[in-house]
Amino acid sequence: FFVDDNFIINRQQLKFDLLPRLITWMEKRNFPFLFNTQASINICDDPELMDLMVRAGFNKVFVGIETPHEASLGECSKNHNLNRNLIDSVKTIQQAGLEVQGGFIVGFDSDPRTIFDDQITFIQNTSIMTAMVGLLNAMKGTELYHRLEREDRLIKEGSGDNTDCSINFLPRMDLGYLKAGYKRLVATIYSPEHYYARVREFLKTCKRLPAARSFTFQPVHFFSFLQSVMRIGIAGRERVQYWKLLFWTIFRRPKYFPLAVTYAIYGYHYRRTADRMLKKSPDLI
Repeated sequence: FFVDDNFIINRQQLKFDLLPRLITWMEKRNFPFLFNTQASINICDDPELMDLMVRAGFNKVFVGIETPHEASLGECSKNHNLNRNLIDSVKTIQQAGLEVQGGFIVGFDSDPRTIFDDQITFIQNTSIMTAMVGLLNAMKGTELYHRLEREDRLIKEGSGDNTDCSINFLPRMDLGYLKAGYKRLVATIYSPEHYYARVREFLKTCKRLPAARSFTFQPVHFFSFLQSVMRIGIAGRERVQYWKLLFWTIFRRPKYFPLAVTYAIYGYHYRRTADRMLKKSPDLI
């Protein structure tokens, strides 16, 4: 993982120094690693940069999409995401060979009551398999924190953990409606039907996946596959979707079979994590 809040901020250095040198290093060693990082959505505007990243072994990029609602994007000053078709932007990155992992937030003052369905629709339409959805929190020292403090809407200090289901201020939206909508959103996107639909669409439409190019079979992969058969294909709630995905991949995209198994394992983990998270914090506050 290249730890950087926005990996692409210095594009000249990437294009003419780091990435060419990394490509040479990786080629000499037969691509021993795959890389991921974080970047802003406007990476989609630079095909040359995305091409270099893929050639260097990057196969994932985390993008803070936050919300498909423009007023809410303006509220959090997410200027990179404004005035563009976010669905097309994500698909452009995916087509370049970089799987987009998305960050999403609900609870903005400008969020309409339809925001939960809007987020579900967006995540499904972009085939973002790893969607990290959190409730908005106001962290100390931020503009949001100071504004809410002035408005006397702060309840407590934020935990800093966007997976603990907490919210530390009084939202504009009815709190009970926000809680219920958030729980439904998380439960829906990681339900087997929704998750596996995204995996299949991703494998169907993406034509350049470095993970498939660099995959080398090892004994550990065989044992992982067997475990997935036992835990997901036989004992799992999602066993029907699991077998449908594997057989579809064998006949339609056979070279991506290792990825199909990998994403099935991811989905199993995500669903169990989401279930635990929602059961552990029924009140969310």
